[in-house]
Amino acid sequence: MDQLQYIDESELVLLVKNGNEEALAELIRRHQRLVARVVVGMLGNTPEADDVGQETFIRFWSAVQNYRHEAKVSTFLTRIAINLSINELRKRNKRFEWESSLEDAESRKMSIAYPNESQRIDENEHISKALAAIEPDHRAVVILRLVQGYSTNETAQMLGIPIGTVLSRLSRALEKLRIVIKKLEEV
Repeated sequence: MDQLQYIDESELVLLVKNGNEEALAELIRRHQRLVARVVVGMLGNTPEADDVGQETFIRFWSAVQNYRHEAKVSTFLTRIAINLSINELRKRNKRFEWESSLEDAESRKMSIAYPNESQRIDENEHISKALAAIEPDHRAVVILRLVQGYSTNETAQMLGIPIGTVLSRLSRALEKLRIVIKKLEEV
């Protein structure tokens, strides 16, 4: 396994295609943080995020024979993770659950006695809650473009949508995020 850490990704993929499980383990080691960031960005830090992260690598293993080396392995894995995350969100009708959980969180916040009245909720918590309040398709664009740093073109390719759609979803998502974050800061 130690020797595999020095092997080029394309060679690792060929080994995985030939059934080498150690090569798969090396690819997972190289990309598990990326997949985790994408999935947690989409689903929040939930048990479902762990499941989707694991399922991403299972799907990669299942689809590796179809991998044509046209995109980086990280791009291939990111696309799988985004698609599985969107499926999970749709399955759970997540939008409704998150909107109601935001209302619950706001009411709980008011009942918490902070030692210091000026103490504020961490900025990252606001961003996570705000991301949770936007539609999964818009969230995917925000995660890929702003969190992961992919270009508009790369984002469009990963999601299988036109560049104009990426730009419009990003614009709508940012407007919604501004509104939600402002509401969270007012509480």
